[in-house]
Amino acid sequence: MRLTMEQVIRYQTEGYLIVPDVFSEADLQPVIDELSAEIDARARKAYAEGKITELHEHEPFEKRFTLLCEQSREIGRGFDINGYLGEAMFRFMSGKGLLDLVECLLGTEITCNPIQHVRAKHPAKSAGEGNDYFQNVPWHQDCAVTSPDSDASEIITFWLPLVDATAETGCMEVMPYVFKQGYLNHRSEGGTTIVPELLPNVKQVLAECRKGGLVIMNKYTPHRGISNRSDIIRWSIDLRYHKTGAPSGRSHHPSFPVRSALDPGSELTDVTEWRRMWREVKEEKGKSLHRV
Repeated sequence: MRLTMEQVIRYQTEGYLIVPDVFSEADLQPVIDELSAEIDARARKAYAEGKITELHEHEPFEKRFTLLCEQSREIGRGFDINGYLGEAMFRFMSGKGLLDLVECLLGTEITCNPIQHVRAKHPAKSAGEGNDYFQNVPWHQDCAVTSPDSDASEIITFWLPLVDATAETGCMEVMPYVFKQGYLNHRSEGGTTIVPELLPNVKQVLAECRKGGLVIMNKYTPHRGISNRSDIIRWSIDLRYHKTGAPSGRSHHPSFPVRSALDPGSELTDVTEWRRMWREVKEEKGKSLHRV
């Protein structure tokens, strides 16, 4: 699948684009199965250590993680792409179906940016105290979590849900056209957020996206996450790509080429090497990954 000219123009005009029906169930299932296996391993370890009393092993992917975290928040600690480093996720990030779309906006020399996440937004009624930020992620631009040396880099966000992302399950809201204003100053307020006085007075758009679809965003597009009012987890994957050779905005974290017409041999296809790159990262103590 490739973007149509109309879709490219809309993205370039509004700063975001929702593309439906990009991935099939078969495309997403290996990633879901891998996440489920990681959850199961964490649950069994916690059970063996006496930290939980119920495995909930017959509950579906959309509910089990919440039921486990309600017993022990420790189960969710460090649960992210660079935390468990799964092969299915690695293959998905460099898969043809996704990169064909990325190429429509970045060209043939593509690098996977090190800012990459899998997110489980629990139902609000189960989130617990102190989790308001994760339920209602404030207005921000993705460039706010990159270093200023990457300001000239075209880093594009590709966000996809593993369940339907709707107003009920806690989808995103975006501000179209605002990306043309560039970087808006942010501050730390329970999370990185645009200084309230700088928020543009524009109509916000509910970026609902069904499972299998994709939300593409410019790094300067303001967006936020709204509360999950459903009884299931809003699972999503947040990936970013940039042109090979451009600063990534996270120079101390590993980025890697995933597509190259000029030098196909440069593409990283070895999951063991990818894991080694991440495991060798020694992040400086106290080093901020955000601009504020």
